[in-house]
Amino acid sequence: MKIKCVLIDDEPLAVKVLQNYFTNFPDFEVVGSFNNSLEALDFINNNTIDAVFLDINMPMMTGFELISLIENKTKVIITTAFREFAAESYDLDVLDYLVKPIPLPRFIKCINKITTEFNLKNNIKVETTKGDSHIFIKVDKKMMKINIEEILFVEGMKEYIKVVTPDKTYITHKSLTSLSEELPADRFLRIHKSYVIALNKVKSIEGNRIQIQSYTIPIGRNYSKEVKNKILE
Repeated sequence: MKIKCVLIDDEPLAVKVLQNYFTNFPDFEVVGSFNNSLEALDFINNNTIDAVFLDINMPMMTGFELISLIENKTKVIITTAFREFAAESYDLDVLDYLVKPIPLPRFIKCINKITTEFNLKNNIKVETTKGDSHIFIKVDKKMMKINIEEILFVEGMKEYIKVVTPDKTYITHKSLTSLSEELPADRFLRIHKSYVIALNKVKSIEGNRIQIQSYTIPIGRNYSKEVKNKILE
C-alpha cells in the first residue's frame, strides 16, 4: 500500500525538486501535480489522498483558503519561501511546514512524519518503542530505508559512517553525531567517539569492550561510566 501524495505549486522548479526527492522513496507515489488551486481541490476531494504538499502563495486562492475547503482528513504539508506564516499554518493543523529551498534532510524528516501518520491511520503496527521505525541514508546516490530495529551499531570514519546490520553494512557521507540524533535515545548509546550501539543488541561487556554478535567494540575512556551504568542498570 503506497502513500499517495499531491503537489500544489505554481513554481515548476519547486515541483521538480519535490518530484526528484520522491523518486528515492518507493513507499510514496505522487498521483497529481497542480498549479491551479481549484483543479487541485476537486482532485483531492474526489480521490483518496494521504498527503498534500501545498504552497501558500497560489493564484485564485491562497493555500490557507484551500486547506479550509478540503473535505477529508488529508494531511497537509506547507511548502513556502516565507517563514513568517508558520504559526498561522499550525493553527490549521498542518502536519509540517517546509521552507524553500527545501534541503533533503529536512524533507526526509517530513517523510518520516507522514509515514507515522499513515501507519496510525491504517492501523499498521511498527515495532518501535519511541520515534520512527526507520531512517533513510544516502548510499550510492540512492536513499536507502533501514529499519531501526535491525541496526547493531554505527561506526564513524572521519567524513563517513558505517551502519551495520546483521545482513548488510551501509556506508554513507554523514557525521556520527548527525545520525545519532535520528536514533531513539532510549535504544541507542554512544560508547566511544567513533561508535554508537543498539543497547538491546549487547551480548556481553568485559573491561573496556562490548560484544555485539561477532563484533568487539571498544568503550571510550570518557564514556565508560555512563556506558556501564546504562547497560548494567
